[in-house]
Amino acid sequence: MTPALLDTAAAALAEMLAFTQPADAVLSAFFRKHPKLGGRDRGFIAESVYGVIRRLRSLEQVTEGRVPRRLLLAWLARHGGHTLREFEEVVSKNELEWLKTLKGVRLDAASPAVKLDLPDWLYERLATQYGDQLEALMAAMNRPAPLDLRVSRMSREAAQSDLFAAGIEGELTPWSPWGLRLKGKPALNRNALFNEGVVEVQDEGSQLLALLTGARRGEMVCDFCAGAGGKTLALGAMMKNTGRLYAFDVSEKRLANLKPRLARSQLSNVQPQLLASENDTKVKRLAGKFDRVLVDAPCSGLGTLRRNPDLKWRQTPESVIELSAKQAAILASAARLVKAGGRLVYATCSLLPEENEVLVEAFLAAHPDFVLKPAGAILAEQNVALEMGDYLRLDPRSHSTDGFFAAALERVG
Repeated sequence: MTPALLDTAAAALAEMLAFTQPADAVLSAFFRKHPKLGGRDRGFIAESVYGVIRRLRSLEQVTEGRVPRRLLLAWLARHGGHTLREFEEVVSKNELEWLKTLKGVRLDAASPAVKLDLPDWLYERLATQYGDQLEALMAAMNRPAPLDLRVSRMSREAAQSDLFAAGIEGELTPWSPWGLRLKGKPALNRNALFNEGVVEVQDEGSQLLALLTGARRGEMVCDFCAGAGGKTLALGAMMKNTGRLYAFDVSEKRLANLKPRLARSQLSNVQPQLLASENDTKVKRLAGKFDRVLVDAPCSGLGTLRRNPDLKWRQTPESVIELSAKQAAILASAARLVKAGGRLVYATCSLLPEENEVLVEAFLAAHPDFVLKPAGAILAEQNVALEMGDYLRLDPRSHSTDGFFAAALERVG
């Protein structure tokens, strides 16, 4: 730490605390404005500001406000592993005295929402759902996510060996048959396996969503909300580069981000398609033609707090209501694509029932030609030894993945 580095980190945090844009976008823009920062300094800033965002509610309590520098120093002293001696040369005498008192401040009298670093509304929703398991869940959510890879075109054991030879350690993921979980956060952009598309960065939970579709050789498959294409590429690999795989999205920018990944993957069966909306005429023309349709719906993202801790401060009860309405419209439109006997998989990276079970149950009530196929049974068919019931529910406490929900719906008429 240096005085200048603390000032720069506090400036980055001040921009992030506006919560008008995603935290990663704010930090990327900040680094572009400060091109002279070295890799180590960027790492310190990123770790510190994300640490503050994770612990914001309790840090505001102990610092009695939302002053960026005070929040930053409090996180460094209480959670960042820094001793008081390390601050002696980089902060003022008054700040050092304040930090000495801060080290011992307890939160015994604070509300459960403050202790778990959640806004009140979200604490109430999650406490209803998770009860006495919520503390362990939020502890897992407050730890940074590991780096998972999906391996294609070679065995993951062979990829593990090749990566180890390049100085990158990883272990096999427990459930996805394609997954490797790396030790630390090594740079992959110069690695041959990455540049040749043999490995792709993808959370193990996201890999399991692709598996739930059961996509096979020669089929017609659609990734209805493809985004940057992680699941699209997994589906293409499941299909062994045969059949036709449509990657739909309403964002031209997201589809543009898919192009370099698609080029690396060597898949030739993927057709990216820009939609004007979920009711685009392309959807109507393709109605009833697909064996598998995956709807990874836009959602609150509250299952990804390990990566995006700002979402718990940026989402609101009102935004969740808006998202639920959008999800219902997208699911109803995507359902038109599914042929009789085909499968529709609805998924989110949310923990909230109104984006998940409640929405699926309402869809089934309005669409008697669809029935729920238990996720646990599908995973067993795919030789995935993961106990699940009707729905796929994943979280970092129980599964070391992001928080995911998915339902598999089969068209019977």
